[in-house]
Amino acid sequence: MEIDLNKYKHFVDEVTSKESKDSAALVERWRELNKFVETPRLLTASIGLGSESGEFSEIVKKCIFQGKPMDKETIHHMERELGDIMWYWTQACLALHLDPNDVIIKNVEKLKERYPGGEFDASKSEQRKEGDI
Repeated sequence: MEIDLNKYKHFVDEVTSKESKDSAALVERWRELNKFVETPRLLTASIGLGSESGEFSEIVKKCIFQGKPMDKETIHHMERELGDIMWYWTQACLALHLDPNDVIIKNVEKLKERYPGGEFDASKSEQRKEGDI
C-alpha cells in the first residue's frame, strides 16, 4: 500500500475544526465556554492530567518491561506522580465547579450499580447499560 502524506495532510486539514485552525474562532469558543466553566483552569487540568498520567505510566512500563527495580525509590517516585495527578484532578474539579467529594461519591455509586454484588465482572465492564459511562 502506497501512502501519499501530502494527500493525508490535506485530508487532516479538511476534517479539523475551525477552532483548531483559526485564532478568532478559538477565542470566541473560549468566551462561550467561560460562561459555564473556568476554561484556563480546565485546560491546565486536562494537559496536566495527560502529562502526569503519562509520567506515572512510564514508570510502570519501565518496571514491567525494562527491568527497572520496584524498590522504595521507585514507589516514592510513583507516589509523587500520583500527587501531581491529584493536583490536576482537583484543578479539573475547580474548573467545573464540582465538589471533589461528590465526584468520588458518584463514582462509587456508579460502580456499585455496575457491580451490584460488589465483585468485578469483566462482562459487565464491557457490556454496559445505556447511559453507563
